[in-house]
Amino acid sequence: MSDELKRFLDREHDGITTFDFDGKATSCIIIDEKKYDEMLSKVSGQSLSINTDLNILQDGLGNVFVEIVLEFSKGNIIEKFLVNAKTHLAFFEHLANTSMLALSSPKSQYGKENIFMIQLPRPEKAQNALE
Repeated sequence: MSDELKRFLDREHDGITTFDFDGKATSCIIIDEKKYDEMLSKVSGQSLSINTDLNILQDGLGNVFVEIVLEFSKGNIIEKFLVNAKTHLAFFEHLANTSMLALSSPKSQYGKENIFMIQLPRPEKAQNALE
């Protein structure tokens, strides 16, 4: 295993899933409950935008990871999640199809309660990450 692959794997976020939202498979990132609650308390009830960047990282040996960067316009929040594109291909397929990303805590019932939904402002980024 290359040193670069090891660094990617050490940073990989393990809370990657999908769930059914209004009949559509939707990509979801599970965040530590305390961090999720702190994030919501900073932005709840406010009008805000979220800049979403998908940075494609490769190790030169065929391993591809996508760093998802969410920068909130309020609350001074920047979150980064590294996702293994090979093992979570469905996550990116659904992200490209719906242009929706959900954030949730481990205790939430996905698709039912306490879900923070983000509409991607530039859906082509998800399509580019998929390709």
